[in-house]
Amino acid sequence: MIWLTFTEKAARRVRIALLLLAAIVLPALAASGLSTNERGELLLNGAPFRGIGVNYYDAFVRTLGRPSQTNTAAGFRELAARKIPFARFSAGGYWPSDWALYQTNRSAYFARLDGVVRSAERHGVGLIPSLFWNLSAVPDLVGEPCNRWGDTHSRTIAFMRQYTREMVSRYASSPAIWGWEFGNEYNLAADLPNAAEHRPPVAPGFGTPAQRTAEDEFTHAAVRVAFREFALEVRQHDPQRIIVSGNATPRPSAWHQAHGKSWQKDTDEQFVEMLAADNPSPINTLCVRGYDLATDLGRLAQAMAVAQAVKKPLFVGEFGVPGVTTAESREKFVGIVTAIETNRVPLAALWVFDFSSQAKDWNVTATNGRGWQLDAIQQANERMRTSH
Repeated sequence: MIWLTFTEKAARRVRIALLLLAAIVLPALAASGLSTNERGELLLNGAPFRGIGVNYYDAFVRTLGRPSQTNTAAGFRELAARKIPFARFSAGGYWPSDWALYQTNRSAYFARLDGVVRSAERHGVGLIPSLFWNLSAVPDLVGEPCNRWGDTHSRTIAFMRQYTREMVSRYASSPAIWGWEFGNEYNLAADLPNAAEHRPPVAPGFGTPAQRTAEDEFTHAAVRVAFREFALEVRQHDPQRIIVSGNATPRPSAWHQAHGKSWQKDTDEQFVEMLAADNPSPINTLCVRGYDLATDLGRLAQAMAVAQAVKKPLFVGEFGVPGVTTAESREKFVGIVTAIETNRVPLAALWVFDFSSQAKDWNVTATNGRGWQLDAIQQANERMRTSH
C-alpha cells in the first residue's frame, strides 16, 4: 500500500478531476462548429446537419468604416428569431485601405471583430468568416502583384499565414465559429482568355497601385497554391472545422481556360475535374453558387455527385434573386430553394442580408420588400430539420 500525505491526496484528486474535466470538455470543443466524417457528411457539433443561412457580408466590415457602425447585433437577433442558423461574412477589409486599423492598431481591430463574434455567440448564430474576400487586397497591401498568391515564398502568402494564424488561434474556441473560408470567387478570375481586360481595379485612393500589369493576371495553378497553404495553416490551429475555398461554380469553359486560355465549353468530365481540383485538400468542402439556372442550378445535381465521390460536402455559398419583387422573381427564388432541398445540399447561404450598399438589387431585411425571402428560408430550414 502507498501512503499519501493530505497534500498529496489533494493534489491527486485535483489531477483526477482535471483529467475527467478534459475528457468531457475536449471532445465537446473538438466537435464545435461544422465538421465532416469519413463519408464526407456534414456534421454540426458531431450530428448530421443541413441548413440554409445568409451572407451577412459587412457584419464586421461596417465597423471599419468612417464612422464605424456597431449595429450588427440587431441582424443577429433577427436571424436568431427566425432560426436561421448561420451567417457567412467578410472577416477582413475589401480594399487595402480597409486594413489600415489592422496595421496600425491591431488590438482595436480585433476588439471590433471580437464584438461581432461575441454577438453571434449571444444570439446562437453560427459564423463562417471569409478572411481574404478580395483577390487583390493582400498583394496590394504588401506591394506585390496578384500572381504572388501562387508563390509560397511571397510576402502575400506570408501575410495570409500570419492573419490566418491570428484569426484561427483567437477564435477557435468560440462556439459561434462554424468554419473557415479563404475568400470570394477567386476561381472566376483564373486563366481568362481576355485577362488583360479584366485585371483587378485600379483605385489608388483605396490603396491599389496606379496601374496593373500581366503579373496581376491570375491562374488556377496560383489559386490552388493559395487555397492549399491557407488550409494547411488553418489545420495547425483548428483540426476539426470545415475549410471552404469560397469559389463560385466553375465557369462553363474553366478546364479549357486552364489548359489553353480558350472559351471552349467543357465536357461533363472536365467540369467534374475542375470542381474537385479547385477545392484541394486539406480544404474539405466543395463550394459553388446558386444564381443562374444553366450554369449554377443546372449543375447542382452533378456537383452533389462530385461531392459524394470525393467525400466533401457541398456548400452553395451564395444564391438569390435581384431586383424588385415580382411574381416571376418569387417563382425563381422558390425554384432555387426547392433545388437546394431536393438535391439535399447540406449547406447554402442567401445573398445578401442587411447590406445597405446593395439596397437597390439584393439587400434583404425583415422590413424591406424582399423580407419574404427570409420567410422562405426559415420555412425551408424547418422542413430540413424534420426530414433527418
